[in-house]
Amino acid sequence: MKILLATRNAGKIDELRQILAEAAPGVELVGLDAVDEFPETPETELTFAGNALLKARDGVRHSGLATIADDSGLAVDALNGMPGVLSARWAGSKKDDAANNALLLDQLSDLADERRGAKFVCAAAIVWPDGRELVVHGEMPGRIGREERGENGFGYDPLFLPEGRDVTSAELTAQEKNAISHRGKAFRELATRI
Repeated sequence: MKILLATRNAGKIDELRQILAEAAPGVELVGLDAVDEFPETPETELTFAGNALLKARDGVRHSGLATIADDSGLAVDALNGMPGVLSARWAGSKKDDAANNALLLDQLSDLADERRGAKFVCAAAIVWPDGRELVVHGEMPGRIGREERGENGFGYDPLFLPEGRDVTSAELTAQEKNAISHRGKAFRELATRI
C-alpha cells in the first residue's frame, strides 16, 4: 500500500517512515517530491486538525493516493496557547526558525522557570480516496528554556525542554525524540489505524 505524506520536509518523512516500519510494515510512504507537483492550499484554518485535513484532502485530490498530513506547533501557557497554528510564522511570514526563537525568548524573558510551561501539539490526519477521514492528536509537555541548545531537530526544538528532562528536544537523538514527541505519538496512533 502506498501512502502520500503531504510534505517536502525530509525530517518528517524519515520520522514517519521509521514509525510505519514498526507499526505498519506493508506501507510505502512517499513525500510530495514523489508525485506530480500541485499547488498547495494555504493553511487558513484556526486549528491544527483543520489545517491537517486541508493538506490531506489536497493530496488525495491531486495524487489519488491516501494522504497523511499533519499540522503541529508550540502552545505556550503564558501566551494563552500561542504561537499555536502560527508557530512557523510567529516572527513573520518568512518562516524563519531563528527569528521565531528569538521572538519567543524575548516574550518570555521576564518569566520565572515555573511559568514557562509549554507543549508541542500535533494533529495528524489521513484521508482516503473513498472519502474516509481520520484525525488523531499527540502532545509533548515541557517548558521553554532560556537559551538555544542542541543541533538536532528544527523549529523550537533548541528551546524546548521535554517534561522530566534537562536537555532540549534538539539535544535528543532522533530515536529518543520520536519516542516522546507530539508528532511521534500522533503518527504512532495513526499507524495503528491504517
